[in-house]
Amino acid sequence: MLVTGVRLSFKDMCAKFDVTPRTLRYYEYIELLDPEKDGRARYYGPREVARMTLILRGRRFGFSLEEIRQWLLIYQQRGTRAQLETWVQMADRQLAALEQQRSDLDSTIADLRTLRDTTTQDIKRST
Repeated sequence: MLVTGVRLSFKDMCAKFDVTPRTLRYYEYIELLDPEKDGRARYYGPREVARMTLILRGRRFGFSLEEIRQWLLIYQQRGTRAQLETWVQMADRQLAALEQQRSDLDSTIADLRTLRDTTTQDIKRST
């Protein structure tokens, strides 16, 4: 757990989250992260670490970076409750999309199995 006031360097942030420097710079460019700057050096405090955790979790769940950026903005503009309510809506929508993908994938797997089995039987009959 990160202690309040502790700052991570750019290199430490990349290592902590196993991301490339390019990724970290891009997240800053699209305003997902706003590190403290001291000359050319960047430092990431607890807020940025928490945001990075949320960003990577959101990506894992299949959300676009723009969806994540908009969701993070809700906290600044309307507070925690609005952000949580939006999260539930986003999660419901993503769960429906993932369930559809799973259904489509199950159907594709079944079709491929059937075709493979038919082909295997054809091969056995022809020998």
